[in-house]
Amino acid sequence: VQLQAFGGGVVQAGVSLRLSCAASGRTISSYAVGWFRQAPGKEREFVARINWSGYNTDYVDSVKGRFTISRDNTKNTVDLQMNGLKPEDTAVYYCAASSDHWTRSKEDYSYWGQGTQVTVSS
Repeated sequence: VQLQAFGGGVVQAGVSLRLSCAASGRTISSYAVGWFRQAPGKEREFVARINWSGYNTDYVDSVKGRFTISRDNTKNTVDLQMNGLKPEDTAVYYCAASSDHWTRSKEDYSYWGQGTQVTVSS
């Protein structure tokens, strides 16, 4: 499975961005998919995850109510809609997929995209 994350950019605080994660090589319709982010000098942290069907989602507290994860298994994509962006959301955002874990732990994700930079200015 190859994952590609895109949609990042430089925006002002308060606006929205939509990140997309496109999978190729095989379908990820049975995979859990997570979004993680890594700010400079910090560890990569969990942001959101979605189960294979899309019915179960989970968010880190700092993005609840602002970010929404969704998936389209017919297109082999998982999106992260980010509203009300804040400067502290600035990071490189990665999507990752797991075929056999429903988890927030980055160590349990086997497949990773290359990351897309999100920069939020105040």
